[in-house]
Amino acid sequence: MTLPDGFAAAPGLQPRPLHLVDRAGFDAWRQRQSPATQQWLAAHGFDATPGTVLALPGDAGLAGAVLAIGDRLDPWSYAPAPMALPAGDWQVEGALDADARRALHLGWGIGAYRYARFRTAPRPPARLVPEAIDDETRALIAACVRVRELVNTPTEHMGPEQLEQVVRGIAHRHGATIDVVCGDELLARNFPAIHAVGRASHRAPRLIALHWGEASAPHVAIVGKGVCFDTGGLNIKVGEGMRNMKKDMGGAAHAIALAELIMARRLPLRITLLVPAVENAIGPESYRPGEVIATRKGIHVEIDNTDAEGRVVLCDALAYASEQSPQLLLDFATLTGAARTALGPDLPALYANDDAVAAQWLDAGLHTRDPVWRMPLWRPYLRYLTSNVADIANSGPSKMAGSITAALYLECFVPASLPWAHLDVYAWNDSDRPGKPAGGEAQGLRAVYAMLKARFGIAA
Repeated sequence: MTLPDGFAAAPGLQPRPLHLVDRAGFDAWRQRQSPATQQWLAAHGFDATPGTVLALPGDAGLAGAVLAIGDRLDPWSYAPAPMALPAGDWQVEGALDADARRALHLGWGIGAYRYARFRTAPRPPARLVPEAIDDETRALIAACVRVRELVNTPTEHMGPEQLEQVVRGIAHRHGATIDVVCGDELLARNFPAIHAVGRASHRAPRLIALHWGEASAPHVAIVGKGVCFDTGGLNIKVGEGMRNMKKDMGGAAHAIALAELIMARRLPLRITLLVPAVENAIGPESYRPGEVIATRKGIHVEIDNTDAEGRVVLCDALAYASEQSPQLLLDFATLTGAARTALGPDLPALYANDDAVAAQWLDAGLHTRDPVWRMPLWRPYLRYLTSNVADIANSGPSKMAGSITAALYLECFVPASLPWAHLDVYAWNDSDRPGKPAGGEAQGLRAVYAMLKARFGIAA
């Protein structure tokens, strides 16, 4: 993908200086400034609160600026700069070590992003004149932008067919193979749960499967919930709850971006990407509360609530992924509002049946400043999914432990011997914040990439 317009080439430019300060070093930095600059800082009450930016005056107008940062290794420390600084070219004053420089480049690239398919951006971002940006940092920026772009695109332009075309384009660029099972072929090839959720829409449901890598490489299966719009089905959402449901394919966006990142960096892995892509619509063919549907694994599911559709499409994909006998199975899904109630919008809920996988992902999240939070697979709560007519229900009357019960439902379709992790993501910023514009957001993506490198011993 094309990176946001936040970087400038160095030759021939006269960038303004950008000073990076933190609270610990602020007093020493201020003492080195001219008396006029010190007075300017005092007049504005600038105290190096992380995330704040102040333009500095000079004889010819704007002499530079100062950006207050917190953690020097956190990309979000730098992400406010592109939209907070005046437009133009900027260059950081002073030396940065390699890790801080990567964080700067990553944060600047993410912070320069604005969704602009249907409108002109209100202003161009300030451009950084950087030292050379390493290829991995470029790929990480592109992956985060991929998630944001897919989630931000309205459903009219990002339905199941369009999501398939995105994956086809990625497969073509990276020499991957792709297989798509569409419409009634889902029944013929034993994906009945995916078909049941998507059959009411005029946009045919499908399972998108991408395969890449050498047969001898460690095999990782990546599954993403691709509900391109969720009305709730016959258990229809209220207007407020339906408003942003173009984002219900945020899990697929993360899975696609991770697969693309792995291929772009040519990690020595073999990957299978699976995206069950549907629209949960309302019509004569809608699946109904009380229906019992078959699944690929042979488990019969009573539909308690048609708005608990994500787990229904995922269960067929997880069963199919498990048949491939990967060494690791990962899934991403905007699965439950309960996870947001528990952890808020910024912190994805991580579930895993393998303590080592969970620990590696948590450690990677801390290292990359892309945190996730582990939640328990508390199996006694399976009682909340009891059905009197089928093996399991997709939901139940209790309001308790909604995120946990959703994860437990998914676990039923994964062999106990297969290491598996599930990330319940929000994939969204509810409002504009520095570096985080309202709309789609990548969460836990950089962390899972780092986790895969560490788990399979891939050098940095």
